[in-house]
Amino acid sequence: MGKKKLARFKELSKFDRVIQPPFEEVFRSDFRLKGKWGAALFANDHPLVLELGCGKGEYTVGLARNNPRINYMGLDIKGARIWTGARTAYEEALENVAFLRTRIDVINSFFARDEVAEIWITFPDPQEKLRRRKKRLSGALFLNKYRLFLKDGGLVHLKTDNRSLYEDTLALVAYNKLQVERKSRDIYKEGWRDDAVSIQTYYEKRFLSEAKPIHYLSFHLPAHQEIIALPDGDE
Repeated sequence: MGKKKLARFKELSKFDRVIQPPFEEVFRSDFRLKGKWGAALFANDHPLVLELGCGKGEYTVGLARNNPRINYMGLDIKGARIWTGARTAYEEALENVAFLRTRIDVINSFFARDEVAEIWITFPDPQEKLRRRKKRLSGALFLNKYRLFLKDGGLVHLKTDNRSLYEDTLALVAYNKLQVERKSRDIYKEGWRDDAVSIQTYYEKRFLSEAKPIHYLSFHLPAHQEIIALPDGDE
């Protein structure tokens, strides 16, 4: 491991809004702050919104700047990436931002029923190989995890440059008769003016410079409806 990464890992441990539990602590066990994030970490009762696979945390921090009365938490397994967002939040004294370093497949160890208001999934790995599509963060496997802690009917936002991922997720939503809040195959062409366009990640800026359209989908996820994978096995 390079000196730069080592320095970042060391600094991460000093940020009080960066949580890094050992995997053994949360594998098949509940984390100590499950159901208590608002009171114990943020010291308020504001809504909690997650960004999954947050990378450098640009979207987590951007959302927090735009909405100071909402708590935001970015999740990612890569500590060197989280460092960027955590450092920015620290320098700007953003009190409504936190980061959780963990694997998303154990996400149910961290959040209790109705604890999360919304979920953002921004530019995730599209997992394009058929055998890996079940690992998509917007696929049936993970949606069934989210509905156990997302408020009933809470929004899931997907933002991606990958047309296949967008279309497959849209098909999954339709197949399960989930309510679509908003959708677009090209949010910039349509001239949107909200959080879907006001925040741009490093990769999003690169995609735009390459003239790639950015797709967006938001839909409501019922708490008590099991999400069924598409019958062709894509999800």
